[in-house]
Amino acid sequence: MPKAGDLVVVGREASVQFLKPIRCRVIRVLDWITYDGWCWLDVYQLDAKGDAVARRSIFVQPAGLAVVRPAPTPRAPSRAGVTPNVRRGPRPAGVPPVRRPAAGGRGGAVRG
Repeated sequence: MPKAGDLVVVGREASVQFLKPIRCRVIRVLDWITYDGWCWLDVYQLDAKGDAVARRSIFVQPAGLAVVRPAPTPRAPSRAGVTPNVRRGPRPAGVPPVRRPAAGGRGGAVRG
């Protein structure tokens, strides 16, 4: 079964509608009810340079897809136990502090 991010070639082995094979980047596998051995895929159809030219939902047999390049695996944080993109030190000069609305208020609405 393909997964999001896979680069696949969809040809006649996957479905008779693809007489001429197309290259696609899988967006997601849809969870629609289908016949056994078939699935619906949301994909970006790619041109010869690898640029997306159309978004399509296609009905295929996953066994007939040729995976050219699997999706890249996410990188692990460089330091164990550290959440990435979280500021740990003081604010840089010139950056104002974040103002939080008062409890029970709606964020600065003044009535009068």
